[in-house]
Amino acid sequence: MYPEKIYRLGEFALESMLMEVACFPSFGLVSPVSKGAHEDMDYFTFIKSTASLQKYMLKIANRAFSPDGLEIIFKDCRQLGIEAEKEMFKKTKGINTHKGMIFVLGIVLIATAKTLYENKEFLSIQENIRFMTKGLVGSELKTLEKKTNLTHGERVFLEYGITGIRGEVESGIPVIFEYALPAYDDIEFSNAGDNERLLHTLITIMAHCEDTTILHRHDIHTLKEVQDICKKLLKKGSLLNKELLVEIDELDKKFSKKRISPGGCADLLAVTVFLSLIKKEFYNSL
Repeated sequence: MYPEKIYRLGEFALESMLMEVACFPSFGLVSPVSKGAHEDMDYFTFIKSTASLQKYMLKIANRAFSPDGLEIIFKDCRQLGIEAEKEMFKKTKGINTHKGMIFVLGIVLIATAKTLYENKEFLSIQENIRFMTKGLVGSELKTLEKKTNLTHGERVFLEYGITGIRGEVESGIPVIFEYALPAYDDIEFSNAGDNERLLHTLITIMAHCEDTTILHRHDIHTLKEVQDICKKLLKKGSLLNKELLVEIDELDKKFSKKRISPGGCADLLAVTVFLSLIKKEFYNSL
């Protein structure tokens, strides 16, 4: 049996992953109504994958809810992350639905559980993220010359010098704390439907995130074009405007046809939902 807080953290992790894939139209991402830019996965693939990760989210939260130092907790949880990846690939028959999600949501889950264990304020979560990932870019990305089996993020770093999610977490994921959380918790959208909140937040993230999934599939020019499109959308006013939603639906079709999929932004959307749930549950905020 786990402490009650661990079950709540596991519940919120599961909910946030399901909320992310429920968002539509979602700019080439998989949703309940579209495969988006993907031929090898659909909404049901994500449901199965998400279910397979539940026990690992509980294990990670439980390991981090501890008096141990973050360095040893992070090391132990990375092993749990490797096990979670294997379970995901087994469930999806080799399709990568959540590898990036396991990494970034896992880190935020560790930082959150540790913060709650120590009864610290909400922003200590960001401090814990920075602390446990300090030096990650230097240790994992700047020694790739002799490595042959590179990940997508590693290839992007070698080509563009963009540090991707490793750089984001080492910086405390500023895209979320500075842009995405304020957007998701915006009064106008918090009183709207869930899908409107998710879509508004996804566009906010896409406007600011250097998404390595887009870079892997395309190039730096496509990434900048996506960021510019989203910045212009945010300037056009409320996403509750039906005409703007029609435009977004057309962009979703365009992105899907061009095989543009902001998968890194999708992971950050889930983390945003998770942190918003944490604020509301444990910090009486929102």
